[in-house]
Amino acid sequence: MSEPLVIPCPHCNGLNRLPAERLGDSPKCGRCKQDVLLARPFDLSEGNYAAQVKGDLPLLLDVWADWCGPCKSFAPVFEQAARQLAGRCRLAKLDSEANRNLAGQLGIRSIPSLILFRNGREVTRQAGAFPLQSLLEWLRSQGI
Repeated sequence: MSEPLVIPCPHCNGLNRLPAERLGDSPKCGRCKQDVLLARPFDLSEGNYAAQVKGDLPLLLDVWADWCGPCKSFAPVFEQAARQLAGRCRLAKLDSEANRNLAGQLGIRSIPSLILFRNGREVTRQAGAFPLQSLLEWLRSQGI
């Protein structure tokens, strides 16, 4: 058996230790009993940011705003990517208007912006909306 991965719950922020070979088994949170790995993006905010960037499974963050046309057109692509990457990468969305302080701390200058985190650290970012295949290729180039 491999070393367990630590993965924050997207619902209660509780940290869960999960064996890598069991990620495809729809693991439940030990605290709130909800799904730990989602096949859809979850909402990130100033309140749960610090807890969610932790963990061993990468986190891809889409920073967006409701008034942004490219953000709206990219949303279905991001949803598709979440379904395809479930168990390999967690996907989250940050509303830059509702979370202005956090967007500022992250240095967001244009939206949509994608930020990839590993083990609590930003490893790369990409600005702009692009097709699903391009998104998946970019993530593959990052080892996902």
